[in-house]
Amino acid sequence: MIKSAEAGRKGSGVRSDCWIKISLTNSGGLKLGINSRVKALYGSSLKKIINEGLDFFDVKNADVEVEDYGALPFVIMARFECAIRRLNIFKDKEWLPEFSRHCIYETSRERFRRSRLYLPGNESKFMMNAGLHKPDGIILDLEDSVAQTEKDAAQLMVRNALRQVNFYGVERMVRINQLPKGLDDLQYIVPHNTHIILIPKCESADQVKQIDDEAQQILKANRRIGKVYLMPIVESALGAIKAYEIASASPNVVALTIGLEDYTADIGTQRTLEGRESFWARCQVVNAARAAGVLPIDTVFSDVTDMDGLRESVLEAKSLGFEGKGSIHPRQIQVINETFAPEETEILKAQKIVLAFEKAEAQGLGVVSLGSKMIDPPVVKRALRIIQLALDTGKLDANWREGGE
Repeated sequence: MIKSAEAGRKGSGVRSDCWIKISLTNSGGLKLGINSRVKALYGSSLKKIINEGLDFFDVKNADVEVEDYGALPFVIMARFECAIRRLNIFKDKEWLPEFSRHCIYETSRERFRRSRLYLPGNESKFMMNAGLHKPDGIILDLEDSVAQTEKDAAQLMVRNALRQVNFYGVERMVRINQLPKGLDDLQYIVPHNTHIILIPKCESADQVKQIDDEAQQILKANRRIGKVYLMPIVESALGAIKAYEIASASPNVVALTIGLEDYTADIGTQRTLEGRESFWARCQVVNAARAAGVLPIDTVFSDVTDMDGLRESVLEAKSLGFEGKGSIHPRQIQVINETFAPEETEILKAQKIVLAFEKAEAQGLGVVSLGSKMIDPPVVKRALRIIQLALDTGKLDANWREGGE
């Protein structure tokens, strides 16, 4: 048995986190040493949490060292449990924080997904206020932003964040690791109200089905009512070729997205601002998504200081048919949301289509026309979506029909 293990972060640049070391002893009872930046205010609370953890895991003899940098209780609990697990004891015992009421809400298939903000799954400091920036979705990342040596710690941090952090009603997403590691991640996220699972480097329908089947089994085992949707990520030449197969692999797929850093590396080139090297793959993703009836979502824009470049990138993505884009910094969210908002000409056209549809429906007509053109159901559906987006972004008044013809 390992006698000593540690988890967490320490150092001058750490905030909203902690470091915990647990050394098992043969006798002597429990010895607790705490050094905290906020000891005067929260020292007794911190000591109480550590003692509760020792009691929960039935640790009778140990020396415990804690370096605290303003960590919230759910962070302390995640770090403590990680250290315990690294001692190779109680691996199947979960010390769960209470499920906060603000974490219990559902999503919907038709939800707007213009912007989604990636957050490293092992960095608690980025999670607290992420929802205040008003992205359409928050992605707690277990994959590329987490070092291999910290995958276990990230699983516990993300699990606890899903139960405690107020994301202010935004869609709750988690990017898991590549299979087969990603299957293990599901135990830490599915029971805790994850709305969407992002499947990285997806290359086949079978991978989607594996994730979907396992997620449904976990939901059933935990007697959880609700939906867990899927968003596969195309990041390779094979994935791009099989995009439609992936997008249509399960009725729980709601969107298909693309990751260009890995894709360009896979085809042996480098990513450029012009994007000529990825034009085919991006069009493939858009067409596959549309054919499968799911949302096409564009990749991230990596330069967080170039707002003009980001705006141009969103406009290009929109022109190709994408309905959303990833972000890696909160400052990108407003630009993405505003640029994906419909333009005045789009709104006016959508208004005419919706009014014509409602008029025909009221008259019991089976055919909808606008002037001399017939209007197909997909056109009406898109017009309704544009109207809703215009309403949500304040570009259209709720009483817009009163001025319609």
